[in-house]
Amino acid sequence: MKRFVEGESRQQLILFPDQLDDYIAEDNPVRVVDVFVDEMDLLKMGFKVIPADTGRPSYHPATMLKIYIYGYLNRVQSSRRLEHETQRNVELMWLLGRLTPDFKTIADFRKNNTKAIQSVCREFVMICRKLDLFSDAFVAIDGSKFKAVNHRDLNFTRAKLKYRLNLINESIAKYLSQVDSADRQEALVAKVCVERLENKISNLKKEVKRLNKEEILECEQSGIIAFLPKPQTSGNQAKGLFGKRDFIYRHESDTYDCPGGEQVTYRFSREEKGKIIRRYWSSACLSCPIKAQCTTGQYRRISRWEHETVLEVVDARLEQQPDMMKIRKSTVEHPFGTIKYWMGSTHFQMKTLKKVGAEMSLHVLAYNMKRVLKIMGAIPLMKVLTA
Repeated sequence: MKRFVEGESRQQLILFPDQLDDYIAEDNPVRVVDVFVDEMDLLKMGFKVIPADTGRPSYHPATMLKIYIYGYLNRVQSSRRLEHETQRNVELMWLLGRLTPDFKTIADFRKNNTKAIQSVCREFVMICRKLDLFSDAFVAIDGSKFKAVNHRDLNFTRAKLKYRLNLINESIAKYLSQVDSADRQEALVAKVCVERLENKISNLKKEVKRLNKEEILECEQSGIIAFLPKPQTSGNQAKGLFGKRDFIYRHESDTYDCPGGEQVTYRFSREEKGKIIRRYWSSACLSCPIKAQCTTGQYRRISRWEHETVLEVVDARLEQQPDMMKIRKSTVEHPFGTIKYWMGSTHFQMKTLKKVGAEMSLHVLAYNMKRVLKIMGAIPLMKVLTA
């Protein structure tokens, strides 16, 4: 076997054993994990750092936290796989001082410390802020779907929202008819029945309000400059008719200018799905020469949300700075794509929104830590953490 690199014999005795520290380079990210956890006030974070006076000794929260941060940094999220790694991975042996907790202990730590784990993620974000690694002048918001086991009431799509709102409206109508029926029954029976039904109606109305979100208005009222494209799709446009954007709104007169040159005036307001909607139409529709291009009904009616001016301001702002959507995509889509790539074909390990939130915090912490390591390097970051 000449001209090949040969290893040592498995039976070779080592007279002077190597130190475990010699296997870990000075700029190895595992050293950053060790320093980061050791420098934190785990009691302030919410971890139980005072052991019980009786019973079997437990593992220190710092030990368990190091396992998870290292695991998520290296795309190992399963408690059984983490147990395996503690027994064979030299970096974890160094990090934990050769401790090897079983998978149940590892899993229980993540399950029982959800709030504290989220605080750890927040603490690293605060460190990044102190280092001026990001600015709070631009915040990009997006959503993404991750595989998980969750209740149908806690995940939404446009079609599901429409379906749920229709069901709720049908239920409200049914309960209202039952209230009318109860009024004709005996007084005592009617009172109990009406109270129960009115309580159901109240809960359903709260659900409608929850499903119709008004975050854009709240941003404007809070002084947050929002960039969001205003939806321009409509059923009329799909049919080849004039869309709502073809009608120009005049703030001073509270009217619309229609494509036929007429004024579309305000008629009345009503509440629809928890929002106050204003309705407009023109009496000139009946004799309009281009009515066939506008509507198939008797009048072309236009609906306007009472706070739609806010949407128009946001839309105009985006027209003046069209590159903001590109910046948003490049800012916010990269973390989601990267985390999904790290997760692979698997899903979150835990159930319930609170526990999944803690697991997502570990993913975010791992992402942020890798980004900072790429920007600063391990050794400068450790100096900052110990300063």
